[in-house]
Amino acid sequence: MTISNKTALVTGATKGIGKAIAIGLSTLGYQLVLVGRDKTDLEEVSKIINEKSEITPLVFKLDITDTETVKTMVEKVNSELGKIDVLVNNAGVYFDGTTNTSESDFRQMLDINLTAQFVILQEVVPIMKKQKSGYIFNVASRAGKIGFAGSGSYCASKFGLVGINESLYKELAPLGIGVTALCPGWVNTKMAYEAGTTLSEKQMIQPEDLFKTIKWLLSLSPGVCVKEVVLETPGSIA
Repeated sequence: MTISNKTALVTGATKGIGKAIAIGLSTLGYQLVLVGRDKTDLEEVSKIINEKSEITPLVFKLDITDTETVKTMVEKVNSELGKIDVLVNNAGVYFDGTTNTSESDFRQMLDINLTAQFVILQEVVPIMKKQKSGYIFNVASRAGKIGFAGSGSYCASKFGLVGINESLYKELAPLGIGVTALCPGWVNTKMAYEAGTTLSEKQMIQPEDLFKTIKWLLSLSPGVCVKEVVLETPGSIA
């Protein structure tokens, strides 16, 4: 079923999970706002969306750790589109290590995976409260639920995002605003291979599965609240 006159803001929209979600939401009729760091990649995703749905996304090339630029972007989106119905907090980065992670890499993961998401939430939540509607999807990770050897620094950033998600869930659900953390295990993306997965493509969760999860959540009745969804691969269940 096509949803008309809805808007969706997706960060990290040029690759993997973000790209799949953005393209998927456009097929439901959402006006897309694409946020990413690479202009060429943004234009490519925008072209795909336009060809599939005839929707022309708003495109923002920016670094989400640049707080003032992020604030200006959200203000412009709200001014031009009048609302933000869906926020997909997806941008993220991964570095190996726990206490052997360099301090600079640790800070970068916290900045991108947690602080930047917090800033975007600071800007978008008041808009959704004012319009008395909306849905926030925080793309975390199974590593935000379970600590893994050799990935403690990454886990710390994702545990933090899951914590913010749970607090917002309890604050916003009574106001009719959905908040769900998506916590997938190994997803068939470049980041998974950089993190050292030994699974084949077919053994992993597909990026499109995250869109299908969002589509399902958006289809539920207003009386349903879902705090988080953990997606696992058969071999990772313990």
